[in-house]
Amino acid sequence: MVKSKAKTATKKISKSKVNKSPYLSGKIIDPKPIEKGLSVTELIDNYFLAYNAGRLREACHLYTNKMLAENAVVGMTLTGALTPAGLGKSAMIPLIKAGFVDFIISTGANLYHDAHFGLGLNLHQGSPFVDDTKLRNDEVVRIYDIVFDYHVLLDTDSFFRQVISEDEFQHEMTTSEFHHRIGKYLAMREKILKRPDSSILSVAYKCGVPIYTSSPGDSSIGMNFAALALEGNKMKFDIAGDINETAALVLHAKRTVGNSGIFILGGGSPKNFALQTEPQIQEVLGINEKGHDYFLQITDARPDTGGLSGATPSEAVSWGKVDPNQLPNAVVCYIDTTVALPMIASYALTNRKPRKLKRLYDRLGELTDKLKTEYYKVKKAGRR
Repeated sequence: MVKSKAKTATKKISKSKVNKSPYLSGKIIDPKPIEKGLSVTELIDNYFLAYNAGRLREACHLYTNKMLAENAVVGMTLTGALTPAGLGKSAMIPLIKAGFVDFIISTGANLYHDAHFGLGLNLHQGSPFVDDTKLRNDEVVRIYDIVFDYHVLLDTDSFFRQVISEDEFQHEMTTSEFHHRIGKYLAMREKILKRPDSSILSVAYKCGVPIYTSSPGDSSIGMNFAALALEGNKMKFDIAGDINETAALVLHAKRTVGNSGIFILGGGSPKNFALQTEPQIQEVLGINEKGHDYFLQITDARPDTGGLSGATPSEAVSWGKVDPNQLPNAVVCYIDTTVALPMIASYALTNRKPRKLKRLYDRLGELTDKLKTEYYKVKKAGRR
């Protein structure tokens, strides 16, 4: 009986019929045991095999191998409290300096908190399980498990109000111009503090990366700007300029560089502002275009509740936001950005050589003029 069972167990499995379905063309799941000393690349390539780990692996490959090719322009969007957690300094700044981010659309809050680092103000690791009434009494502010002195806010407010009061700010400007000028002052402050490249704004200023805020009034930066308006400050935000500049960046990507990719961290208004560039080009301006080529989103939202900002990649096709022929180059990874971004950044910085900086900020006037030229051709032809 025992010999019979052993014979059955060792009997060769018949392979008379091999299923050649294309669905079975992926690598066989047969990982080696994890050993000490694994690199991030080895971990992601060899052990992130399925579910959202699999999507994170696909995200790393899409970003590194396709979006960071020389013939692509990459726009990054930022939502959620990413900069207070240090992700600006740890991940975004290295990506910007490597030429891996060509323009940015962010919430104002992320840029306000980014300025703390440029000003040499301290944020601390804390606990989410504390009495916030006691924190308030101790003049401590909490962002989940990040805590800092209330005077960090007051000092940052003071910085913005002093800078916005300068003569060079006393006119209407796009948010890209505003952030570029703010970045200059932060770079000066970082030099004095001997802490260079501490903020996204200062690094973007030096690298010529334009930064936009889709809702400039929705942050402490906007609040301080509004307070100064009560005193007669003449600075205003040129929202139409922001819309046309971002559309011009995408049209330049498609017409001159080759491909346009959007790397979305979170969702919200910055996501839509980045994706609406294609409907602006096609639907509103009437210029012949097909949509973004690469779509990469890190999110924990759901489409069925409306929380995914109204656009999965396939849904975005119906709006003209994504080229339907490029859907295989779309990845949505349902995971916390604070987990995914450091891994994607490490993977890209390890496996892709730095790209020459495109310095798109320096060319905004030229690129907007090209958008205008195409628009007037459409109007002259009677298609608008």
